[in-house]
Amino acid sequence: MVFDISVAMTWLLFLALFPMAFFWLRRAWRIFFKKNYSEVAIKRGLPPANPKKWAPIVGILNLVCGSIAVWVIIAVLLGLYPYDTWSAIAGITIWSKIIADFIIRFQAHPIQFGKKKNPVSN
Repeated sequence: MVFDISVAMTWLLFLALFPMAFFWLRRAWRIFFKKNYSEVAIKRGLPPANPKKWAPIVGILNLVCGSIAVWVIIAVLLGLYPYDTWSAIAGITIWSKIIADFIIRFQAHPIQFGKKKNPVSN
């Protein structure tokens, strides 16, 4: 085995699965068991008007993606999948999580057209 950029990228992908799985599963734990909705559909540091409405969707997304990441880690360590398979599963999971979070955030914080109303009027 020659150490080149593809080997380095493979190791980065594999090692990055550990913290991603931890954070995703921890977020699902916080949403479902601790009822902490502070990290649900955040946009510019602000939660949506009703974070409890979006909590089940975000929680399921984090639970599913975190579980897939843990499965990929176990499969790589046990040698169940070849490189092409596990890297494809990991890549699709990461990109799907990013895109789904964006869609949820976009739906939770709808675009307001027109002039913004000033909450404090004189």
